[in-house]
Order: sequence, then C-alpha cells, then structure tokens
Amino acid sequence: MSRVDAHTKPLFIVHFTLFSQICLMTLESLRNDIDTLDDQILALMNQRMELVRHVGELKRSTNAVIYRPERERQIIDRLTAQNKGPLTQAAIEAIFLEVFAVARNMELPERVAYLGPEGSFTHQAAEGRFGGLSAYTALPTIRSVFESVETGRSRFGVVPIENNQEGVVNETIDLLNERDISIAAEAQIPVHFTFATKTEDLATLKYIYSKDIAFRQCSRFLYDTFDGLEVEFVPVESTSKAAKLAAQQPNSAAICSHIAAKLFGVPVLFDNIEDNDLNRTRFLILAKNFQNQPSGQDKTTLIARLPNTEKPGVLAAFLQEFSSRDINISKIESRPLRSGTAFLSWFLIECEGHASEPALQEILTTHATYLKNLGSYLRVQ
Repeated sequence: MSRVDAHTKPLFIVHFTLFSQICLMTLESLRNDIDTLDDQILALMNQRMELVRHVGELKRSTNAVIYRPERERQIIDRLTAQNKGPLTQAAIEAIFLEVFAVARNMELPERVAYLGPEGSFTHQAAEGRFGGLSAYTALPTIRSVFESVETGRSRFGVVPIENNQEGVVNETIDLLNERDISIAAEAQIPVHFTFATKTEDLATLKYIYSKDIAFRQCSRFLYDTFDGLEVEFVPVESTSKAAKLAAQQPNSAAICSHIAAKLFGVPVLFDNIEDNDLNRTRFLILAKNFQNQPSGQDKTTLIARLPNTEKPGVLAAFLQEFSSRDINISKIESRPLRSGTAFLSWFLIECEGHASEPALQEILTTHATYLKNLGSYLRVQ
C-alpha cells in the first residue's frame, strides 16, 4: 500500500461514515415529517367523518338516499382541477372513492350483492365502487343478484352489462326489462388476465383452466406459449374457479384475474396476457327505487316496447324524436318480445341527459304507455 493509500483510506472511511450518518439523519427527518403529516391527515379525516355523521342524521330524518354518485364525482372533479401533483387523477379517484365508501358505511352500512364467485371481475368492480368495508354477498347468477336487490336483501347489486370485445350480456338486459329495478350508477374496469401456476416448468403442464371468454381473449398468448405442447384447455364457470383448481391440482395453471390468483395463493407467472390491452367491461349498480340528481354528465336508460313494430318506419320515427331534440343515443339493443308467434322485439336504449331535462321529459311523457325509465345516472367518461 502506498503512502497516499495509507493516508487516503482512513479519510475515505471517515467521509463515507459521515455521509451515511447524514443520510440516516435525513431519512429519519423525512420519516418524522411523514409521521407529522399522517397525524394531521388522521385528525382531518376524523373531522370529515364527524360532518358525515351529521349528514347521515339529516338524510335519515328525510329518508334521503345515502349513495350519491353525482356528488362523489363533483368532489373528485373539483379536487382534480386544483391538483398540482405528484398525485395523478387516477390516484386521487382511488383514494377518495375509498374515503366515500368509509363515509357511507358510517351513515348506513351497505349490503352489496354481486355476481360471484369471490375474486371475479365483478367482485373487483364492486369493491372499487363500494370500498373494503361494505358487506358483500357473492351470488351464483345474475338473476339472483336482481332478486336480492328487488326483495331488499341487498341495498345494491353489481352485474356486468357489456364487454367492449365480446358485446352485451343478454341476461342482464332481459332482467332489466323483467324486474322492478333501477340503475343507480355504472362502472368500468380494465380487464387484465394473469397466467398463474405453481408449476415451475411449463413443459410439464397438463391442464389450463379458465372461462371460455378468457381463452378467447388470451388466444395470442396461448398460441405463442403453448403451440406444440400437449396441454388441455379446460373451460370452467369462472376465472375464480380456475384459480382454485390451479391451486389444488398439480401440473395445472389458470388464466384468471390478479385478485383471484392472490386469493387462492397461486403465483402469477405472466401478467396482462390479454390480446387487447384496451379490454374493458362495464357494470351496472342496481338499486330499488333509486333516483339521482342531475349532474350535467348523465345518461338515461330506457326500455321501449313500441307498438306496431312490424310496420315500416315505427322504430325510425321514434328514434327521430331523440334526434330532433338533439338527444344523443349512445346504445340501442333489441331483444325478442317472446309474446305470441310473431318475431317482435323490444329495445333497450341508452341516451345522454337526465330524465328531468325538458327535451327528454317530453319523450317520456308522450310515450309513457310503452316506455320504462330505468334511471338517470352519472355517465362514465
């Protein structure tokens, strides 16, 4: 070791030690600042919840509804407009939706039914809307969710209505026509599939479980990964069931949601394996006798059982009434009337605007005998 090295090394050690101490002091200072802010946030949250408690008392005294999606959207939009970062809009929405859910459960604990099983995408949509504190019930069919809400066993129900890759869920649309149910809100979530397995060597896989729709939506990944291998694709009733089977059976895997893989303890080997990263599913929040106040960003869903639809121009003339009033129709679906021997249809119509607005109110009044208003609610952008 040279004379320079002999003298430099102890000096380097001293400098490094001082630098480490400064870093530790800085880290400790930052942690103290965070603790102070957390204390302030907790105090402010408790102040907010005290105000919420008073709001709940006023609502109960007037029988007003607790869940107000349009009010929640106004708050999020206001906060987003004044936000200067680093929080993103998505982060603000995620944080405050949970705050709203906690607040609602203080006002009145909510019972929420959803199309199960636990770990499904509908479960994910329900928790995204109502938070982690609500009382959830997973039900086996869409019909059972409708019945739970209609009979009052659940305050709200969450069911899928359409996927932007696969189209509409006919059972949901049919039950909207059959049942005495309102639409309180809608929700959209991105659909991301994971490939989960306890098997380390893919060449030893014998079975891949998933729902048939998931196989279709992940077909490119499956072809690229398993072409030429002797693997059986086994359809099951849900992606959650797929994850459960993959957890129990050796040499098997599942295509499922991330929440299902976590729920059943199956390691995720590949994430986001869907063919289209724009895959979205839209869900409806169902309620009994529910009404939203206008928000300026609403849509209204109607059931139209038009008379004489076998005659030319009946449907066209009806739709023209929306166009002439500058009301945009965003969706129309026809379903069989199932009455008599003729091939007749009724229609589900989604249009922009609130039912209380004069233009739409004119249509509802003029055609009251064969229009059913399922509700006006905040439109998801």
